[in-house]
Amino acid sequence: MIRVLLVDDQVLVRAGFRALLDAEPDITVVGEAGDGAQAVRLARQTAPDVILMDIRMPGMDGLAATRQIAVDPELSGVRIVVLTTFELDEYVGEALRAGAAGFLVKNTQPAELIQGVRVVAAGDGLLSPSVTRRVIEQFAAGTATPAAPQRLAGLTEREREVVTLVGIGLSNDEIAARLVVSPATAKTHVSRAMVKLAARDRAQLVVFAYEAGLVRPGWLP
Repeated sequence: MIRVLLVDDQVLVRAGFRALLDAEPDITVVGEAGDGAQAVRLARQTAPDVILMDIRMPGMDGLAATRQIAVDPELSGVRIVVLTTFELDEYVGEALRAGAAGFLVKNTQPAELIQGVRVVAAGDGLLSPSVTRRVIEQFAAGTATPAAPQRLAGLTEREREVVTLVGIGLSNDEIAARLVVSPATAKTHVSRAMVKLAARDRAQLVVFAYEAGLVRPGWLP
């Protein structure tokens, strides 16, 4: 059973998400929060698998709440999906860098929301990679300096190549086909890169790829 915490300052939005998710046999909503501070408290109390987190809320916003949850070792298994009204919300990139596993626009189709929750709960980091990549490009283009060279130095040549391919939005299967290796081998390289870079998930690998200069805005798979 996938345990979900809903965070949004609009009661009707939460009610709609709850009705949709609770109708699924493998998903249950374990709590609702109307602001970031309450979200952090409930996350510690309920230990959800996935948090659907609105960014713009009064008081503590979703960005600050994401940061607090992402650095809490007791919540290391929690995956945060930020919710936004606009695909190119300026705060989405910051939320991904803070530790969010991906994002969804609020007007997404019900089936996509349900699938998104399942995908993130299973450990995959990116939802709608092409759209997420555009958001990351927006803030990566303004990065003044690349990531610390020593972090890159810790990667093997193959791992660096894999991080680059993750950065342009390729799945493990697509990476395997590109490198002519098995999907299991591709997954192993991705996992090792995540460990070496202390990345919570694929979303943070994408952020690192841009910040390190491995991928440039506008690159395509």
